[in-house]
Amino acid sequence: MYNIVAINPGSTSTKVAYYEDESEIFVVSIEHTSAEISKYDHYQEQYRFRSDLIRGVLADKGVNITGLSAVAGRGGPFKALESGTYIVCESMKSDVLNGKVQAEHISNIGCLLAAEIAEPLGIPAFIIDPVSVDEFEDVARISGHPGIQRLSLGHALNIKMVAKKFARQKGKPYEKMNLVIAHLGGGISVSSHRRGKMVDVNNANDEGPFSPQRCGTLPITQLAKLCFSGKYNAKEMKTGLIKKGGVFAYLGTDNLLEAKEKGEKGDEKAKLVVEAMAYQIGKYIGAYAAILDGDVDAILITGGIAKGKWFIDMIMPKIQWIAPVHVFPGEDEMEALVLGALRVLSGEENPRKY
Repeated sequence: MYNIVAINPGSTSTKVAYYEDESEIFVVSIEHTSAEISKYDHYQEQYRFRSDLIRGVLADKGVNITGLSAVAGRGGPFKALESGTYIVCESMKSDVLNGKVQAEHISNIGCLLAAEIAEPLGIPAFIIDPVSVDEFEDVARISGHPGIQRLSLGHALNIKMVAKKFARQKGKPYEKMNLVIAHLGGGISVSSHRRGKMVDVNNANDEGPFSPQRCGTLPITQLAKLCFSGKYNAKEMKTGLIKKGGVFAYLGTDNLLEAKEKGEKGDEKAKLVVEAMAYQIGKYIGAYAAILDGDVDAILITGGIAKGKWFIDMIMPKIQWIAPVHVFPGEDEMEALVLGALRVLSGEENPRKY
């Protein structure tokens, strides 16, 4: 039996899970207040703060860490990497500590948090399908401006797990399927998968549908005008685009259910914004089906927003004609981390080198 701890640092929480093989023993979400997080200017500085909390959870739950087989941490927007399970190494940790990553995000320290527990015990620390999984075809990298390249940054951890789970359900290898997968959360990633490769995905910070917190693709001439209007400095502009954009910018809330309830009570603006978000998601799913030349075995929808059947029902008329639609509600990232570690520990998969 393999005993595995999984660690997922997020912007407002740190999730810690303990599994025995594929059996979940517990998952704890440690919530962080804005006051706690605002003490730190850079994500690397949160490492010790979060590490102490993780050790506290394990101690409170009576986990004997000397009996662990591995520790799995979420991987962030590192350099471009192939899909798979990676052993945390010194060069990976050095890149994170020195900011040699594609974007600043707290998920970058997942490897540090995993290694801090694993290394003194002489057991492996892993990261699995990081944000920077890159399986783009060359044509997908072209943006329309030579000074800007499209980057493969998305919710790869959950997306890849859902793809493999669906393939197992159908008794067909993921490597022989064409899929469109939409991860719907605070950010939204819509992706095209051709025979086991995620050949295109929108970077949720830069493009795609708007989401509860992010603006998605914007009219570029109006965006340029806003940037130079003098109303915002660079930091305020970035925050407004990826943390306080989307539904929040229109309605003052990033809670989609609250927005729905406002609409039901007669708030026409709220109703329209919710409809527009569903409209854009449907539009992008159609676009990503076009990348596969319409040869789509299935459309998979996952993420926290997928728990709301009422919202999925708004999207369905726009996409169900393309291919069968299957919904995998929630974000099973802790399970995805554990399964990735188990594949290596059991010899099913060879670990990749960073």
